[in-house]
Amino acid sequence: MNALNEAISKIGVVPVIKLNNPERDAAPLAKALCEGGLPVAEVTFRAAGADKAIRIMKETCPDMIVGAGTVLTAEQVHAAVDAGAQFIVSPGFSYVLADTCKELNIPYFPGVTTPTEYQMALPYGYEVLKFFPAEQSGGLAKIKAMSAPFPMFKIMPTGGISLKNLEEYLSCPVIAACGGSYMVKAEDIESGNWEKIIDLCKQSREIVDRVRG
Repeated sequence: MNALNEAISKIGVVPVIKLNNPERDAAPLAKALCEGGLPVAEVTFRAAGADKAIRIMKETCPDMIVGAGTVLTAEQVHAAVDAGAQFIVSPGFSYVLADTCKELNIPYFPGVTTPTEYQMALPYGYEVLKFFPAEQSGGLAKIKAMSAPFPMFKIMPTGGISLKNLEEYLSCPVIAACGGSYMVKAEDIESGNWEKIIDLCKQSREIVDRVRG
């Protein structure tokens, strides 16, 4: 895998973040994730100001890996890249996004769940695909089944991942990393409960270290 994919795989868990108030929350959240041992974030464009949040997090923690999630349009790709995003994630596969990311030379993790979508991604030479929504789409059993005809891909499942099933997912050699929002719940961000977020990140880190050494 390339350097970015290797780095994300080594961290093992990618917090998927929706920030409604990036001016207030992006900086302390970035610090909490890093302190908890998960120095990576997928900042979703489901909330306005996602590009601002990306910029603030990178400025606060320059060594942190910060990308953009729930990206639906080429315009959002450009906004994310301009803000300093290091990767782009979308809920489904899009030729428009794939071509835009290729033009801008930024890594793209398209969302897939079917053989057709896996095959659509094949010509682009991707190493890692997002499997979303993971649990609702067949979970680890389907991911393993899909790896038979498509062994060239590592998978980043997102959707339904929690501390309860994280170890099971990470134990599968097909899994590059797991995306999840369980450690960055809206109520904890809104209340500034950074200690809880740090603790959940540390619990996640312990599982990654136990499974992958």
